[in-house]
Amino acid sequence: MAGTIALPLQEFIASLDNASLPKILQVCSGVYFQGSIYEISGSEVCFSTGDLVKVIGIELQSVSCEDVIKNETFELPITHTGLFKVVPKQMPYSSVEEMLSLRPVGLDDSLPFTFTSHTKMTFGSLTLGAGKALTVLSIQRHEGKEDMVRCHVRGETEASAEVCIPLSSRGEFYECESEECYTLKEIMSSPCLRIRRFRFVKTTKCERILVFSPIYQVQAIMNLRKNVLRFPSSLEVDVVDVTDVCKDVNFVTPLSLTEVLSQPDNSFPVVAEILEEPQSRSFFKCAWLPGLVKSTNLVLHNKGTTPMVLMSSLKGRKNQQYFLVSQQYGGKFRRRPREFNSVYELYVASTQTQGLTVSVTRNCEEVEEEGMPDLSVGDKLKIVSCTRMELPGENIKGQRQSVEALLCHRLQEPEDEDEDEEEENTQKEKQEEEKEEVLLPLYMQGHFVEILSENKKYKLRDLRKEFSLPLDVKVVSRDTDLETDPLFGSSCLRIEGAMLEPSIQASFQDRPDHCFHILPQWLSMSVSFTQEPLPWAQDNCPKCFIEKVSEVTDTFFYDFRKKDNSDEAPPPRPPKRDLSSSNLVKKTAKSTKKSANPKKKKDKTIPTEKLNDLTLNQKKRPPAPPPPEVLNDDLPPPVVPRKCSTADKTSKALPNTYVKIHQTIVKEHLDDVPADVESDHDYETLDETLVTMVKTAQESVMFY
Repeated sequence: MAGTIALPLQEFIASLDNASLPKILQVCSGVYFQGSIYEISGSEVCFSTGDLVKVIGIELQSVSCEDVIKNETFELPITHTGLFKVVPKQMPYSSVEEMLSLRPVGLDDSLPFTFTSHTKMTFGSLTLGAGKALTVLSIQRHEGKEDMVRCHVRGETEASAEVCIPLSSRGEFYECESEECYTLKEIMSSPCLRIRRFRFVKTTKCERILVFSPIYQVQAIMNLRKNVLRFPSSLEVDVVDVTDVCKDVNFVTPLSLTEVLSQPDNSFPVVAEILEEPQSRSFFKCAWLPGLVKSTNLVLHNKGTTPMVLMSSLKGRKNQQYFLVSQQYGGKFRRRPREFNSVYELYVASTQTQGLTVSVTRNCEEVEEEGMPDLSVGDKLKIVSCTRMELPGENIKGQRQSVEALLCHRLQEPEDEDEDEEEENTQKEKQEEEKEEVLLPLYMQGHFVEILSENKKYKLRDLRKEFSLPLDVKVVSRDTDLETDPLFGSSCLRIEGAMLEPSIQASFQDRPDHCFHILPQWLSMSVSFTQEPLPWAQDNCPKCFIEKVSEVTDTFFYDFRKKDNSDEAPPPRPPKRDLSSSNLVKKTAKSTKKSANPKKKKDKTIPTEKLNDLTLNQKKRPPAPPPPEVLNDDLPPPVVPRKCSTADKTSKALPNTYVKIHQTIVKEHLDDVPADVESDHDYETLDETLVTMVKTAQESVMFY
């Protein structure tokens, strides 16, 4: 360590960039413990004097801000959006050349900048008074001549001029505040700007003078430890750079799975030790995943790109499953008819399948104002094209509205299945001529099932070649190479999509012939190559059984769909309708249907006005008779005395003679009355005797 200079860790890390890494540091300031480090990194961090630390990566996390005047320190995130201005130094410069050489950034990068002279300056016939502000525009270098600085100066009458000043000009010069503003990222990316002082722009804290110091997250390894350390650069330890001295020290080299993919092919097969377990286990539900724990050895057989498909089980199941299946899967599939729950799903499928034909599985009532046709269970529809249709009625702006719709042909069923070939051809020609066109708005909900014309068995790779995805299938013969085939037995599987995944073929050291695919894009962990021998005799690599089906979680499925359908447009929404016009259209449609149906009975109801004018003999009812004179309007009606409590218990109450009507008399009179042929009503006529009885009963009840 002789001849070396110890620096605080914060200062040393701030002087580095990722291009200069790795660097080997030696700790020279005793022992350091910090409890918060355990929470940040999840592992113990302890540096002792003499420890060797190999820095393999740095990442800027935040900025430490020191208030020079108040002697306070606070942190700002690197994403802070505030702007800062450079605070000019109050020290004087004795020459123009000295002032330019001490600029915080290169002259060409920091132009223009402004300075003032506290002394009078004379250049030939031009004299500049003290306090004049000069803005440096450029520096002019001529071979064999003295370098000059081209400056802009503004006069008292707003007149401006340019003047060339020799670099050797002497005087008392001061730097002026620049109008240039910087973000924290810009300041931290320039080593020269970091050493300057700044102030806030346009805030209440603009008077605070700040000194910035970057705080990095440091990734490092140690010669006596295998895991990757992560700690902040603000640790208060002193270090010495010993990179040149300790080149031969053996450090464990951690590799991410992505870095493993970049290793040369001749590096495989190799035994690797897991240094860090997978950071996220939410994507996979494989049997091999729990075995990926720290300090476990894996055999990495090779690396490459594996074609795979993502499958999902039937949605109606209680626990829906998802599978990643290699295209080397040996089972056979048979296509299953797809189910669609909306016309938009039909449209998407029709863009991928030419001549798509479906059957309606649920009745759909006609809604004329929304342009929805009447569909019945069993109707067969052949998708023709996507077009536009005009809706009846008007929208809220009083305009006719058109929407996107699917043009379909409603196919007719043959009347007799036993027809001969000639009659069948004639029937087909007749059907072609009588095709009924049906327009289905894309926003319409419905239930349809695909009609398939073949029952062929396919390999997985053949399905990918002949059909577009997604595709509904069923496994009809299992893969005999698999111990247990999780796909076999499912009533329906949907092939959601295909992918080419960078993968690493790996196995556990105790079962080197049972391999599985590790996907670096979906699994994050670090390993290190070891010098351990392979678990088989030299040049006698065993025949490997490769896991072709891996179960994944719904999180994997949703993330895959986000990546695959990031630009897919959402389904269309129904148009906004004018409610009043919609109701009007509904009423009109209903009345039209009623009038168009000849089987409905004639409405024989009588208007209320006419019914009020009718009496038993079809004449106007006379006005009510006036009340008797004996009764006074101001007096209440008389109260009928109650029966005596001493009355005979066996006596019966007399019938109400006021309202009793002899049914036999009524029946006899009704039989004798002839029907009124000329009348418009179906009422029967009562004779005058019966009418008189009814009137008497009514009047008696009225004045009781």
